[in-house]
Amino acid sequence: MALNKKPTTGMKDILPEEMRIREYVQSVIRDTYSRFGFTQIETPCVENIGNLTSKQGGDNEKLIFKILKRGEKLDIANATTEDEVVDGGLRYDLTVPLVRYYSNNSSVLPAPFKSLQMGNVWRADRPQRGRYRQFMQCDIDILGEPSNLAEIELILATTTTLGKLGFKNFQIRINDRRLLKAMATYAGFAEDKFDSVCITLDKMDKIGLEGVKAELLENGFDNTSVDKYLELFAGLENAQSDKNDPVASLKFIANALGDCLDSEIKDNLEEIITSVESTKEAQFDMVFDPTLVRGMGYYTGTIFEIAMPEFGGSCGGGGRYDKMVGKFTGQDVPACGFSIGFERIILLLMEGGFTVPGQPGKVAYLIEKGIGGEKLCEIIGKAQQARKDGQQVLVVRMNKNKKFQKDQLIGQGYENFEEFFNN
Repeated sequence: MALNKKPTTGMKDILPEEMRIREYVQSVIRDTYSRFGFTQIETPCVENIGNLTSKQGGDNEKLIFKILKRGEKLDIANATTEDEVVDGGLRYDLTVPLVRYYSNNSSVLPAPFKSLQMGNVWRADRPQRGRYRQFMQCDIDILGEPSNLAEIELILATTTTLGKLGFKNFQIRINDRRLLKAMATYAGFAEDKFDSVCITLDKMDKIGLEGVKAELLENGFDNTSVDKYLELFAGLENAQSDKNDPVASLKFIANALGDCLDSEIKDNLEEIITSVESTKEAQFDMVFDPTLVRGMGYYTGTIFEIAMPEFGGSCGGGGRYDKMVGKFTGQDVPACGFSIGFERIILLLMEGGFTVPGQPGKVAYLIEKGIGGEKLCEIIGKAQQARKDGQQVLVVRMNKNKKFQKDQLIGQGYENFEEFFNN
């Protein structure tokens, strides 16, 4: 029986053209983020299963690729629970590994610590456009900075990077998990039901206001509370004289919530929005979105997301997670992060016909079969000198079907050819 030549479901082979773009994008990310003071780190792709299943990763914890114990520790025959045979798993994001890394190494790290991490993560998800089971994530995080300077720097660094890659007219949607709780409190929902309410609210962009109402009622919530809750969003829509004014939208919701919302939360969001808008380099809009939820269980405050019209969905996001380090060390440390949707960015660039700028000239030396000895050394020596001068030179034997060979090389970006014959 022949071996299967196709990649495992949800994973893919990366061809040379895409690889060139991926490497270029990574170089832009490294260069831009380093200018903002972020330092690159690396963590193992395997984490302790207890860290990955600590009820912080939301639905992603259901998608872990788990790893069996090895050798004598693996006793499947006598095991009665999964815990007895599993001790590790492939990381489903880079945040949990980062927090473990910081907790283990904080004594030798600067404060605040500005981290850049790029690496593959794995989720046993349903594959679809722009979503794979193995995919690259690119995260920047600031640990040890309690003020909204962290959010401002993260948003500016991320959007500057996207601008350098040619993206514009996208949105940064922003909200706060504490504001979501204030809205649920205002409507009269029980505190232990807040998560359920937010899960339904998160579907607003797909099912609309009426769909959210129907689902909340189906879930057994009181009609009075549901109506009061949804009046916030309907009222915001009707009150927006300028839909491009995120501060006005924020103030409307804050005024409607009254004492249910701490004014500091509103002021914090307003300062982030106005600071970013007045200092940004890329072309994008800040949008206050009270329906933005973000699914990760570890977020404690500000949350944000990249919305791109070309993709029709999120191309990255992040937020503040001030309680996560404390789960490792017993002492909370303020933390905030932003992740670019690397695979979706690559997809959009490739669909748009993106070519890597500033590539060296590509020349192919086609050598007739039979050439060897001194003449071959002379040709290779010429290629070596051209490489020293900054050219990219491919030295290959000439095929019988030279036209087909050249067409293939042109498809790989080779613009010039030199041919060498025996005579």
